Amino acid sequence: MKRSKTMELGVGLFMLAGIVGLIFLGLRVSGLSLTSSTQTFHLEANFANIGSLKPRARVTMAGVTVGRVESIELDTEWYDARVVMKLNSDLEGQISRDSTAAILTAGLLGEQYIGLSIGGDPEMLADGDTIRDTQSAVVLEELIQQFVSSMANG
Repeated sequence: MKRSKTMELGVGLFMLAGIVGLIFLGLRVSGLSLTSSTQTFHLEANFANIGSLKPRARVTMAGVTVGRVESIELDTEWYDARVVMKLNSDLEGQISRDSTAAILTAGLLGEQYIGLSIGGDPEMLADGDTIRDTQSAVVLEELIQQFVSSMANG
């Protein structure tokens, strides 16, 4: 009888450890965290078309994730999408004013993310500044429509 109680306790602890492990892995894969261990700074960029970009999308530089999209809203002055990015603080003062932000797609139909390309201007962007040089998302439906219309005309 005593052996079965200790076995039940062991199985219960094993199951609890498995559930905690799955929750941890789920948070890591989704990009969420329970604590904010890294310092961040914010940059903004305006895009004519963001495609299917979503908050918490990756922001990369040279293929390395350096931040996340914090929010997306409509700029009612210019009627563009204003994207606020939260970047790692070690990049603050390292991104030049003529840097480019482009909305890229992982694979043919994958998730969309922002790719940053560094320019050569000696002046650097600070917390809250706006990246002026942006490239909007390539929308697959628009490409297909252009291809079909060019085939019909030619």
